[in-house]
Amino acid sequence: MTKSRSTLPSTVFRYVLRVSGRHQIGLLMLSVVVFLLSTVPLEIQRRLVNDAISHGQVQTIVWLALAYFGVALLEGGIKVGLNVYRAWVSETAVLDLRRRVYALTPTLAQPDEADSQGTEISMVLTEVEPIGGFAGISVSEPVLQTGVLLSVFGYLVYLQPMVALLCALAFSPQLVFVPLMQRAINRRSATRIEVLREVGGSLVGADPRVPLVSGAKDAEIQQVFALNMGIFKIKFSMYFLMNLTHHLGVATALGVGGYYVVLGRIDIGTVVAFVSGLAKVNDPWGDLVDWFREMTLVRTRYKLLRDAVRVMEQKQEHD
Repeated sequence: MTKSRSTLPSTVFRYVLRVSGRHQIGLLMLSVVVFLLSTVPLEIQRRLVNDAISHGQVQTIVWLALAYFGVALLEGGIKVGLNVYRAWVSETAVLDLRRRVYALTPTLAQPDEADSQGTEISMVLTEVEPIGGFAGISVSEPVLQTGVLLSVFGYLVYLQPMVALLCALAFSPQLVFVPLMQRAINRRSATRIEVLREVGGSLVGADPRVPLVSGAKDAEIQQVFALNMGIFKIKFSMYFLMNLTHHLGVATALGVGGYYVVLGRIDIGTVVAFVSGLAKVNDPWGDLVDWFREMTLVRTRYKLLRDAVRVMEQKQEHD
């Protein structure tokens, strides 16, 4: 962690590597362990249904149940460690950013620069929080969730390629509507950040005799409201469609899988594994979508912060 006043790196990912490069390796290693464990409970469920229950082997049922609980305990424990480690990396980055901005703001704290003070205070107290918070998940989150998706789908293909293909087709509409809706959210979110910067920067320097909510400022506040409502409508509609396609995949697994069981082409344990597997990939896909949205917002916030810090540094050099 550095107290240097040097200009911030050009991109948020370069900044993350600067303040937490070696820790990102540790987060990656933990993420790999977690997604490698993600298919083990599915296989235990399949064997429990097929090998144990079908043949009435009580001892095998008990051992498999204990193995399932043990794997769940191990996976959960590693996730706790991963999340705590992520939180530490994030808070370290937040602390670094706050120190950088605090180191520059005293030279600008002049009575005739109240608008500038409002922007700097906003950056220190609010804007650095999501930027630093992103450091903990910037690399490990996409690796973890993508690894879970590939591991689980690879396992399902291994069990029954045709059913896996049909389930993938049921999920495929998300590849169309999720990027489109996400881009619409990102555009509104980026505009919202810029408008809030303008509003926040002007509040500190406002004339107390003039109402804050009037004229142009009232229009900006209403614009933020409209942008927020637009984001909520698109986001919740997208979640609805994502859940709908997930349930379509489960229905496909149950219908086609049940048909194959009747024909004797697969066993009932495979159907159970498919239903559990599809439930296991629903959350990682949603987490990936959330990560992409947060990455886009943080990238915009970081650009604004970086440009403001550069201006502050230049002013400090001239003073």
